[in-house]
Amino acid sequence: MAKKNTDEMSFLDHLEDLRWHLIRITLSVLICATVAFIFSKAIFKYIILAPKHTDFPTYEWLCKASQLIGVNDATFCAAEFPFIIQSRTMAGQFSADIWTSIFAGFILAFPYVIYQFWSFISPGMHAKERKHSKGFIITTSFLFFVGVLFGYYIVTPLSINFLANYSVSPEISNEFDLSSYISIVRSSSLASGFVFELPIIIYFLTKVGLVTPQIMKKYRKFALVIVLIISAIITPPDLASQVIVAIPILILYQVSIYISKVVVRNQNKKQKAHV
Repeated sequence: MAKKNTDEMSFLDHLEDLRWHLIRITLSVLICATVAFIFSKAIFKYIILAPKHTDFPTYEWLCKASQLIGVNDATFCAAEFPFIIQSRTMAGQFSADIWTSIFAGFILAFPYVIYQFWSFISPGMHAKERKHSKGFIITTSFLFFVGVLFGYYIVTPLSINFLANYSVSPEISNEFDLSSYISIVRSSSLASGFVFELPIIIYFLTKVGLVTPQIMKKYRKFALVIVLIISAIITPPDLASQVIVAIPILILYQVSIYISKVVVRNQNKKQKAHV
C-alpha cells in the first residue's frame, strides 16, 4: 500500500481516510466484544460481581490496614454487604451482558484503537516524531490500563462499600438494580482509565502551544481544586475516598509538568538549531 501524502490529500480524502480508521476501530471493538460475550459468565463471576463480595482483595487490605492502626471499623471487615442485586426488566440481564461485552471489547481493543488514531494523525507529523509511534502507543495503553485497574481495585470497591452501607433508615433495604451496579463498576474503571491519560493530553497541548510548564505551575492551586472535583465525581462523597483518588491524579499532574518542560526544551533546541 502506498504511503499517504498529506500534501496531496483533499479535505474529502482526509474524511475518507478517517472513515476507514473508524471502521477498523469499530470492527476491532466488535471482535473483542464478541470474545468477551463468549466468556461473559466468567467475566461477570470473576470481574463484575467480584467487588460485591467482602473477600475482594481491596476489602481485605483495608480491613488489615484498619486493624493495624487500631480502628475497629466493621465496614471493611464485615462478613457480607447488606444489599442484593436484582434484574427487574425482561431484557435486563441480556442487555447487561451485551453492554458489558461492548465495554470489555473497547478496553481489550484499546491499544489497536490508539494505533488507528496515531495512524491517522502521524502523516502530518515530522519523520522524527513518527519514529516515536511505538512508544506513544505503548505509553498511552499502559497509562489507560493502569487507570482502569486503579478504578477497578480502588474506586469501585470504595464506591460500593460506601453506597452499600449508607442508610437513611433501617426500615429501608438496599436492593440495587443490575444496571445500576454495573454502571458503578464501568464508570469508575473507564473514568479512571481516561483520567490517567493526563500526561499524554498535556504532551499534545504543549506541542501545539496551548499549555506551558509556567502556566501549569501558575494555576497549580486551581488544578488542585479541579482534581478534588474530579475525585468527588468518580468517588463516593466521603473525604477518605476522595483523598485516595486525588493522590495519583496530583502525581500525574506533576509528571505532566515535567513532560511539558521536556517538550518546551526540545522545541527551543530545534529553534536554536535553525537559527
